[in-house]
Amino acid sequence: MKIRTTISTCLAVLAVMTLCLAVPQRLFAHGDQIEMGGGGGPVKLTKEQQAAIGLKAVKAELRDIDAVLMLNGKVKLDPNLHAHVSTRIEGRVEKLYVKVGDRVEKGQKLVEIQSRQIGNPPPVVTIEAIVGGVINERNATLGESVEPNKELFHIIDLSEVIVEAEVYEEDVGKVKLDQAVRIQVLGYPSDTFEGKITFVGLELDPEKRTLPVWISLKNSDWKLRPDMFVKAAVVLTHNKGVLAVPKEAILEAKGEKFVLVQTSDTFNRVDVKTGVEDDSFVEIQEGLIPDDVVVTVGKREVYMTWLTGGKKATVKD
Repeated sequence: MKIRTTISTCLAVLAVMTLCLAVPQRLFAHGDQIEMGGGGGPVKLTKEQQAAIGLKAVKAELRDIDAVLMLNGKVKLDPNLHAHVSTRIEGRVEKLYVKVGDRVEKGQKLVEIQSRQIGNPPPVVTIEAIVGGVINERNATLGESVEPNKELFHIIDLSEVIVEAEVYEEDVGKVKLDQAVRIQVLGYPSDTFEGKITFVGLELDPEKRTLPVWISLKNSDWKLRPDMFVKAAVVLTHNKGVLAVPKEAILEAKGEKFVLVQTSDTFNRVDVKTGVEDDSFVEIQEGLIPDDVVVTVGKREVYMTWLTGGKKATVKD
């Protein structure tokens, strides 16, 4: 009796599983449903469904692309544009002319120190700014006694900065003096700062196997600050008038690169062969023609639907 009941139960479960497998899968999104087939195929999405996944698409177009070498780096003060101001005498601070945050010009008075040398009155020494910039640190207060070589001020000028970056050993032959470099930082993701290589190191780091390089750049609005992390794109070659799409349009699976091409409300996978790329765009050598529309945002959601062989989109009441 128990054996018969168990067999009946198993048969019922198998029947339900078979029925479930026979029913097409459906993807529900904000009241819409997309009927799926199997094995991959074109996908149709309504405007509402496209909006639900935040879909964005752009046209493939001809543009100039620079082949670049991407480096990581950090913003540093230009060694020639900051100064530590100290005193050579022993004495007492009599007058202070600046505070932290003040802009100063080269030669501007910063502090007066009354010397402890004998005199009537004792001699007073005026210390001036040796570079122009902003007072970043002040280590002196009125009436304070100071000793020789005590650092009183740190003046910095951020109108020009350098980026210290590292080049891996296998890429050392690609970098040289005066190469153009594009800099991007997290704090200003929509800004690109232009610079050039002004120093290539002479010795590899024995542990990291990297060579230091300095990239100098203008910073007139003082957006770049010391110790900011940066992405540096060193321009290696210029390629004019190549068919290109944004890098974020490219998908890759099983060693194949492809994009999702949109035609009206239909989306399909198109395999592509890529060429040179810069920090934003990649060349398409095969697979697309100018004005083909490719998905840049929402591509993974569309591709997952494509994998199941989406056939049609309908609105469920």
